[in-house]
Amino acid sequence: MGYKHTEFAHDRMVDLLGKMRQIDRMWELVEKMNQEGFLTLKTIAKVMRRLAGARRWKDVIEFFDNLEYMGCVKNTEVMNLLLDTLCKEKRVEVARETFLVLKNHIAPNAYTFNIFVHGWCSIQRIDEALWTIQEMRGLGFRPTVITYSIIIKAYCNQLNLAKAYEILDRMVAEGCIPNIITYTTLMNLHAKSRQLDEALSIVDKVKSAGCKPDTLFYNSLINILGRTGQLSEALHIYEVEMKMNGVHRNTSTYNTMISILCYHKQWQNALNVLEEMKKSLCMPDLQTYRPLLKLFFSEEELDVQIHSLLNDIVIKRHLSFDLDTYTTLIHGLCRVGNIGCATTLFDEMIDREIQPRRRTCNMLMQEVEQRNMYHYVEKIWNFTKHS
Repeated sequence: MGYKHTEFAHDRMVDLLGKMRQIDRMWELVEKMNQEGFLTLKTIAKVMRRLAGARRWKDVIEFFDNLEYMGCVKNTEVMNLLLDTLCKEKRVEVARETFLVLKNHIAPNAYTFNIFVHGWCSIQRIDEALWTIQEMRGLGFRPTVITYSIIIKAYCNQLNLAKAYEILDRMVAEGCIPNIITYTTLMNLHAKSRQLDEALSIVDKVKSAGCKPDTLFYNSLINILGRTGQLSEALHIYEVEMKMNGVHRNTSTYNTMISILCYHKQWQNALNVLEEMKKSLCMPDLQTYRPLLKLFFSEEELDVQIHSLLNDIVIKRHLSFDLDTYTTLIHGLCRVGNIGCATTLFDEMIDREIQPRRRTCNMLMQEVEQRNMYHYVEKIWNFTKHS
């Protein structure tokens, strides 16, 4: 008696209805929320993102246009929500056209232009992003470290070191000091380009710049050190330096350390890290278990460990296998000759409408052919023919 749904519950239901493409029912709930005074900025953001996700661009803009009739003020913050929604769905040109109409009666701010810089970079149109910075200056806004870091990351995604450092030099010359995100981006670029010494030299730049490393920086550093054979240094970062500097581990930290230890075939140490993870506030996910499973399948006499991990994944953690996990398991089972389990998992994948990779189909086809399982050969052949 007297119970009323909370603001959080209303927002969650709007999000779920939008996610399920139940747009009409979502609208009904939004109207009810508006009448009862539950419509907030968070609700508006969820409605816009779900409409954009359903590719109903005109509805997104129409919803924004009607906000005043719903008692909401159309200000810079709400305009930025609209532009950010369109840009994240890679409709940057639509966002740009909308902005040109709105800017005459809603003043933009620096964040407005950062939205466009990020949007243009996300569709690989960095020249437009650089032009946006000039437009930003023309209206009296100074580019921030975030603005420049977005451009640097875009060039890093193209593995364009020269351009990335050109932007870095420009921002430093303008008195815009790089932050830890900028340095992490550059370190990862060097690692991707297999310039590992240069990647590790970024650590010295971070120290000389007085930047405080964060979790993402340390995660990248642990991975680079581990992949370059400097396992003891990676362990020192994980066990000592992060704690010493007050930087918390996250799920990715544990996953990275487990992956590195598996890479060096130190499965017992990897299991120890897994136990540490379980005792922390970070819950293992599928990415946690995949390198362990891959390693255990490659080693002999580790069947007990494989069964223990699978029990952990399915029974204790209630995790559903994804494409990568199915692939790891089926390939591993084929290597150890357990074709019965491999075909069961293959069937499960198909039932769940998860498309197996071509390599998985070919490997399983070869194994069942060798065992004269002709009915299953035909099944795989029919599946690949129609997929």
